[in-house]
Amino acid sequence: NVFTMLDELENTLSDGREYLLGNQLTETDIRLFVTLVRFDVAYYGLFKCNKKPIRDYENLQRYMMRIYQLEGMAETVNIDHIKAGYYSIKALNPSGIVPKGPETDL
Repeated sequence: NVFTMLDELENTLSDGREYLLGNQLTETDIRLFVTLVRFDVAYYGLFKCNKKPIRDYENLQRYMMRIYQLEGMAETVNIDHIKAGYYSIKALNPSGIVPKGPETDL
């Protein structure tokens, strides 16, 4: 279901709109951004959602970067903190090893 929804979102954004509901940023965009920015560095490996990374979705990647580049947004994202937080969950990662990658386009 995760990848069905990502495919739907990719298709929705294929019409060139800036944000999910049109050309105005909404709470929906912020909530999706939080998921997308964590996806490749945490969900892809730790939660085994590794069918396809967000960086391979052209429209979702562009959308995520558009939001990331908004004033003040980059300061809210710390990739090392995201990885350390998710990979510290012992039930999911008993070894506690935090991967060095993947490299991000942020």
